[in-house]
Amino acid sequence: MIRPLAAALLGLGFLAACESEPPVPRAVVSTHSASDTRVAKQLFGHVSTASSQRSESLGFYSKGCQAGAAQLAETGPTWQAMRLSRNRNWAQPETIDFIQDLSRKAAALPGWNGIYVGDLSQPRGGPMLTGHASHQNGIDADIWLRRTDRLDLSVAEREAISSTNMQARGGAYTNADWTPQHMALVKAAASDPRTARIFIFPGAKVAMCDAETGDRSWLGKVRPWYGHNTHFHVRLNCLPGDTSCTPQDPPPPGDGCDQAREWQRNILNPPAPDPDAPKPKPKPKREITMADLPGQCASVLTSE
Repeated sequence: MIRPLAAALLGLGFLAACESEPPVPRAVVSTHSASDTRVAKQLFGHVSTASSQRSESLGFYSKGCQAGAAQLAETGPTWQAMRLSRNRNWAQPETIDFIQDLSRKAAALPGWNGIYVGDLSQPRGGPMLTGHASHQNGIDADIWLRRTDRLDLSVAEREAISSTNMQARGGAYTNADWTPQHMALVKAAASDPRTARIFIFPGAKVAMCDAETGDRSWLGKVRPWYGHNTHFHVRLNCLPGDTSCTPQDPPPPGDGCDQAREWQRNILNPPAPDPDAPKPKPKPKREITMADLPGQCASVLTSE
Protein backbone atom coordinates (compact mmCIF):
# COMPACT_ATOMS: atom_id res chain seq x y z
CA MET A 1 0.00 0.00 0.00
CA ILE A 2 1.35 3.46 -0.92
CA ARG A 3 1.34 5.91 1.99
CA PRO A 4 -0.31 9.32 1.39
CA LEU A 5 3.00 11.23 1.46
CA ALA A 6 4.60 8.80 -0.97
CA ALA A 7 1.58 9.00 -3.23
CA ALA A 8 1.76 12.78 -3.17
CA LEU A 9 5.44 12.71 -4.06
CA LEU A 10 4.79 10.25 -6.88
CA GLY A 11 2.05 12.52 -8.14
CA LEU A 12 4.38 15.51 -8.09
CA GLY A 13 6.99 13.51 -9.94
CA PHE A 14 4.45 12.55 -12.57
CA LEU A 15 3.37 16.16 -13.00
CA ALA A 16 6.97 17.30 -13.25
CA ALA A 17 7.65 14.68 -15.91
CA CYS A 18 4.61 15.84 -17.87
CA GLU A 19 5.58 19.47 -17.53
CA SER A 20 9.10 18.76 -18.74
CA GLU A 21 7.82 17.57 -22.12
CA PRO A 22 7.64 20.52 -24.50
CA PRO A 23 4.19 21.08 -26.05
CA VAL A 24 3.76 20.16 -29.68
CA PRO A 25 4.01 23.41 -31.66
CA ARG A 26 1.20 24.65 -33.87
CA ALA A 27 1.70 25.77 -37.44
CA VAL A 28 2.18 29.54 -37.48
CA VAL A 29 1.53 32.16 -40.15
CA SER A 30 4.62 33.17 -42.10
CA THR A 31 5.19 36.90 -42.46
CA HIS A 32 6.16 36.40 -46.11
CA SER A 33 3.30 34.07 -47.07
CA ALA A 34 1.25 36.70 -48.92
CA SER A 35 4.07 37.41 -51.38
CA ASP A 36 5.44 33.86 -51.76
CA THR A 37 5.21 33.03 -55.48
CA ARG A 38 6.79 29.57 -55.31
CA VAL A 39 4.75 26.85 -57.04
CA ALA A 40 3.22 24.91 -54.16
CA LYS A 41 3.07 21.46 -55.77
CA GLN A 42 6.81 21.50 -56.43
CA LEU A 43 7.37 21.94 -52.70
CA PHE A 44 4.71 19.71 -51.14
CA GLY A 45 5.10 17.02 -53.77
CA HIS A 46 8.67 16.24 -52.76
CA VAL A 47 8.32 16.05 -48.95
CA SER A 48 8.29 12.45 -47.71
CA THR A 49 7.42 12.84 -44.03
CA ALA A 50 4.83 14.61 -41.86
CA SER A 51 5.50 17.84 -39.99
CA SER A 52 6.28 17.68 -36.28
CA GLN A 53 3.41 19.98 -35.35
CA ARG A 54 0.02 19.70 -33.75
CA SER A 55 -2.38 17.83 -36.02
CA GLU A 56 -4.42 20.38 -37.91
CA SER A 57 -6.28 20.69 -41.20
CA LEU A 58 -5.51 24.03 -42.84
CA GLY A 59 -7.43 25.77 -45.59
CA PHE A 60 -9.84 24.27 -48.10
CA TYR A 61 -9.85 20.78 -49.59
CA SER A 62 -8.50 22.12 -52.89
CA LYS A 63 -6.32 24.89 -51.50
CA GLY A 64 -4.70 23.92 -48.22
CA CYS A 65 -2.21 21.74 -46.36
CA GLN A 66 -2.05 19.64 -43.22
CA ALA A 67 0.11 19.74 -40.10
CA GLY A 68 0.95 16.76 -37.90
CA ALA A 69 -0.40 14.12 -40.26
CA ALA A 70 -0.62 10.43 -39.39
CA GLN A 71 0.26 7.64 -41.80
CA LEU A 72 -2.26 4.90 -42.54
CA ALA A 73 -0.53 1.56 -42.02
CA GLU A 74 0.08 -0.20 -45.32
CA THR A 75 -1.90 -3.22 -44.13
CA GLY A 76 -4.30 -3.60 -41.24
CA PRO A 77 -6.75 -6.25 -40.04
CA THR A 78 -9.47 -4.97 -42.38
CA TRP A 79 -7.74 -2.74 -44.96
CA GLN A 80 -4.85 -2.35 -47.35
CA ALA A 81 -3.46 0.90 -48.70
CA MET A 82 -2.97 0.87 -52.47
CA ARG A 83 -0.42 2.48 -54.79
CA LEU A 84 2.16 2.85 -52.03
CA SER A 85 4.70 4.37 -54.42
CA ARG A 86 2.65 7.58 -54.40
CA ASN A 87 3.19 8.08 -50.65
CA ARG A 88 -0.34 9.43 -50.33
CA ASN A 89 -1.47 7.34 -47.37
CA TRP A 90 -1.22 10.30 -44.97
CA ALA A 91 -4.11 12.16 -43.35
CA GLN A 92 -5.34 13.74 -40.16
CA PRO A 93 -5.58 11.24 -37.27
CA GLU A 94 -9.38 11.51 -37.28
CA THR A 95 -9.40 10.55 -40.96
CA ILE A 96 -7.32 7.47 -40.15
CA ASP A 97 -9.83 6.57 -37.42
CA PHE A 98 -12.69 7.02 -39.89
CA ILE A 99 -11.04 4.70 -42.43
CA GLN A 100 -10.41 2.02 -39.82
CA ASP A 101 -14.01 2.28 -38.57
CA LEU A 102 -15.35 2.00 -42.12
CA SER A 103 -13.07 -0.96 -42.88
CA ARG A 104 -14.48 -2.90 -39.93
CA LYS A 105 -18.01 -2.29 -41.20
CA ALA A 106 -16.93 -3.45 -44.67
CA ALA A 107 -15.45 -6.62 -43.21
CA ALA A 108 -18.90 -7.53 -41.87
CA LEU A 109 -20.41 -7.47 -45.38
CA PRO A 110 -20.93 -10.86 -47.10
CA GLY A 111 -17.95 -11.68 -49.31
CA TRP A 112 -15.85 -8.73 -48.13
CA ASN A 113 -12.83 -8.68 -45.83
CA GLY A 114 -12.51 -4.90 -45.53
CA ILE A 115 -11.56 -2.11 -47.92
CA TYR A 116 -8.84 -1.10 -50.34
CA VAL A 117 -7.84 2.49 -49.64
CA GLY A 118 -6.74 4.74 -52.47
CA ASP A 119 -5.27 8.21 -52.16
CA LEU A 120 -5.56 10.17 -48.93
CA SER A 121 -3.13 13.12 -48.90
CA GLN A 122 0.58 13.79 -49.16
CA PRO A 123 2.57 13.80 -45.89
CA ARG A 124 2.03 17.54 -45.51
CA GLY A 125 -0.95 17.83 -47.80
CA GLY A 126 -0.88 20.64 -50.30
CA PRO A 127 -1.21 20.46 -54.10
CA MET A 128 0.00 17.26 -55.75
CA LEU A 129 2.42 16.89 -58.62
CA THR A 130 -0.15 14.76 -60.48
CA GLY A 131 -3.77 13.80 -60.05
CA HIS A 132 -6.18 15.34 -57.58
CA ALA A 133 -7.06 18.98 -57.26
CA SER A 134 -8.41 18.29 -53.78
CA HIS A 135 -7.06 15.94 -51.05
CA GLN A 136 -4.92 18.83 -49.81
CA ASN A 137 -5.83 19.24 -46.13
CA GLY A 138 -5.89 15.68 -44.83
CA ILE A 139 -9.64 15.02 -44.65
CA ASP A 140 -10.32 13.44 -48.07
CA ALA A 141 -10.10 9.71 -48.79
CA ASP A 142 -10.67 7.51 -51.84
CA ILE A 143 -12.18 4.07 -51.19
CA TRP A 144 -11.91 1.55 -53.99
CA LEU A 145 -15.08 -0.12 -55.26
CA ARG A 146 -13.20 -3.36 -55.91
CA ARG A 147 -14.49 -6.11 -53.62
CA THR A 148 -11.88 -6.72 -50.95
CA ASP A 149 -11.44 -10.48 -51.04
CA ARG A 150 -7.72 -10.51 -50.16
CA LEU A 151 -5.75 -8.59 -47.57
CA ASP A 152 -2.38 -10.16 -48.37
CA LEU A 153 -1.64 -8.27 -51.58
CA SER A 154 2.06 -7.64 -52.07
CA VAL A 155 3.44 -4.18 -52.71
CA ALA A 156 3.91 -5.12 -56.37
CA GLU A 157 0.34 -6.38 -56.67
CA ARG A 158 -0.96 -3.15 -55.18
CA GLU A 159 0.84 -1.22 -57.89
CA ALA A 160 -0.39 -3.45 -60.71
CA ILE A 161 -4.04 -4.23 -60.05
CA SER A 162 -6.84 -1.76 -60.66
CA SER A 163 -10.16 -1.17 -59.04
CA THR A 164 -13.40 -2.32 -60.69
CA ASN A 165 -15.26 -0.11 -63.14
CA MET A 166 -18.86 -0.07 -61.93
CA GLN A 167 -20.49 2.09 -64.58
CA ALA A 168 -22.53 1.36 -67.69
CA ARG A 169 -23.80 3.65 -70.46
CA GLY A 170 -21.21 6.32 -69.76
CA GLY A 171 -22.02 6.48 -66.06
CA ALA A 172 -25.81 6.66 -66.37
CA TYR A 173 -26.24 3.20 -64.83
CA THR A 174 -24.37 0.66 -62.75
CA ASN A 175 -23.20 -2.57 -64.34
CA ALA A 176 -23.46 -6.17 -63.13
CA ASP A 177 -20.51 -5.73 -60.76
CA TRP A 178 -22.51 -3.36 -58.53
CA THR A 179 -23.97 -5.21 -55.53
CA PRO A 180 -26.02 -4.46 -52.41
CA GLN A 181 -22.74 -4.64 -50.50
CA HIS A 182 -21.44 -1.63 -52.43
CA MET A 183 -24.51 0.33 -51.46
CA ALA A 184 -24.16 -0.78 -47.84
CA LEU A 185 -20.54 0.41 -47.79
CA VAL A 186 -21.39 3.83 -49.25
CA LYS A 187 -24.33 4.12 -46.85
CA ALA A 188 -22.09 3.33 -43.87
CA ALA A 189 -19.65 6.04 -44.94
CA ALA A 190 -22.38 8.61 -45.55
CA SER A 191 -24.13 7.83 -42.27
CA ASP A 192 -21.03 8.68 -40.25
CA PRO A 193 -21.53 12.16 -38.72
CA ARG A 194 -17.93 13.04 -39.61
CA THR A 195 -18.75 12.85 -43.34
CA ALA A 196 -19.52 16.04 -45.26
CA ARG A 197 -19.73 14.64 -48.81
CA ILE A 198 -19.36 11.48 -50.83
CA PHE A 199 -18.69 11.71 -54.57
CA ILE A 200 -19.61 8.81 -56.87
CA PHE A 201 -20.74 8.42 -60.49
CA PRO A 202 -24.37 9.38 -61.26
CA GLY A 203 -25.60 5.86 -62.05
CA ALA A 204 -24.60 4.63 -58.60
CA LYS A 205 -26.43 7.47 -56.90
CA VAL A 206 -29.58 6.74 -58.93
CA ALA A 207 -29.31 3.02 -58.15
CA MET A 208 -29.07 3.75 -54.44
CA CYS A 209 -31.98 6.19 -54.63
CA ASP A 210 -34.09 3.46 -56.26
CA ALA A 211 -33.04 0.78 -53.77
CA GLU A 212 -33.41 2.67 -50.48
CA THR A 213 -36.72 1.86 -48.78
CA GLY A 214 -36.01 3.25 -45.30
CA ASP A 215 -34.27 6.34 -43.96
CA ARG A 216 -33.11 8.43 -46.92
CA SER A 217 -31.30 11.18 -45.03
CA TRP A 218 -27.84 9.76 -45.77
CA LEU A 219 -28.46 10.04 -49.53
CA GLY A 220 -28.21 13.83 -49.36
CA LYS A 221 -24.48 13.59 -48.69
CA VAL A 222 -23.91 11.39 -51.76
CA ARG A 223 -23.32 13.62 -54.79
CA PRO A 224 -22.83 12.59 -58.43
CA TRP A 225 -19.52 13.59 -59.93
CA TYR A 226 -17.33 12.79 -62.90
CA GLY A 227 -14.61 10.16 -62.77
CA HIS A 228 -15.79 8.28 -59.68
CA ASN A 229 -16.72 4.98 -61.30
CA THR A 230 -13.95 2.89 -59.71
CA HIS A 231 -13.91 4.48 -56.26
CA PHE A 232 -15.93 6.77 -54.08
CA HIS A 233 -14.47 9.87 -52.51
CA VAL A 234 -15.20 10.58 -48.86
CA ARG A 235 -14.81 14.17 -47.68
CA LEU A 236 -14.95 14.76 -43.95
CA ASN A 237 -16.16 17.88 -42.20
CA CYS A 238 -13.57 20.26 -40.79
CA LEU A 239 -12.47 18.77 -37.50
CA PRO A 240 -13.36 20.33 -34.13
CA GLY A 241 -10.77 22.88 -33.08
CA ASP A 242 -9.32 23.36 -36.56
CA THR A 243 -10.23 27.02 -36.84
CA SER A 244 -8.14 27.52 -39.97
CA CYS A 245 -9.95 24.79 -41.90
CA THR A 246 -12.41 26.15 -44.48
CA PRO A 247 -15.59 24.04 -44.57
CA GLN A 248 -17.55 23.18 -47.66
CA ASP A 249 -21.10 24.48 -47.95
CA PRO A 250 -23.64 21.91 -46.73
CA PRO A 251 -25.43 19.91 -49.44
CA PRO A 252 -28.82 21.18 -50.62
CA PRO A 253 -31.87 20.02 -48.64
CA GLY A 254 -33.39 16.66 -49.53
CA ASP A 255 -31.98 13.37 -50.75
CA GLY A 256 -30.49 14.75 -53.98
CA CYS A 257 -32.09 12.04 -56.09
CA ASP A 258 -33.77 14.43 -58.51
CA GLN A 259 -30.41 16.04 -59.28
CA ALA A 260 -28.82 12.62 -59.82
CA ARG A 261 -31.57 11.65 -62.26
CA GLU A 262 -31.02 14.90 -64.11
CA TRP A 263 -27.35 13.96 -64.48
CA GLN A 264 -28.49 10.57 -65.76
CA ARG A 265 -30.84 12.12 -68.35
CA ASN A 266 -28.13 14.46 -69.56
CA ILE A 267 -25.74 11.54 -70.05
CA LEU A 268 -28.31 9.54 -72.02
CA ASN A 269 -29.65 12.53 -73.98
CA PRO A 270 -27.12 15.35 -73.95
CA PRO A 271 -28.81 18.72 -74.40
CA ALA A 272 -28.23 20.28 -77.80
CA PRO A 273 -25.79 23.19 -77.72
CA ASP A 274 -27.28 26.65 -78.05
CA PRO A 275 -25.89 28.07 -81.32
CA ASP A 276 -26.50 31.62 -80.07
CA ALA A 277 -24.73 31.16 -76.76
CA PRO A 278 -21.37 32.94 -76.59
CA LYS A 279 -18.44 30.59 -76.56
CA PRO A 280 -16.37 31.13 -73.42
CA LYS A 281 -12.70 31.71 -73.98
CA PRO A 282 -10.56 29.10 -72.29
CA LYS A 283 -8.74 30.52 -69.29
CA PRO A 284 -5.11 29.53 -68.89
CA LYS A 285 -4.64 27.39 -65.83
CA ARG A 286 -2.53 29.11 -63.20
CA GLU A 287 -0.40 27.09 -60.83
CA ILE A 288 -1.25 27.37 -57.13
CA THR A 289 1.47 29.27 -55.35
CA MET A 290 2.34 29.39 -51.69
CA ALA A 291 0.64 32.79 -51.53
CA ASP A 292 -2.65 31.08 -52.46
CA LEU A 293 -2.47 28.76 -49.45
CA PRO A 294 -3.11 29.54 -45.78
CA GLY A 295 -0.26 31.45 -44.18
CA GLN A 296 0.56 28.51 -41.90
CA CYS A 297 1.49 26.24 -44.83
CA ALA A 298 4.99 27.73 -45.10
CA SER A 299 5.73 26.70 -41.53
CA VAL A 300 4.29 23.24 -42.29
CA LEU A 301 6.86 22.90 -45.07
CA THR A 302 9.81 23.99 -42.93
CA SER A 303 8.87 21.96 -39.83
CA GLU A 304 11.25 19.08 -39.11
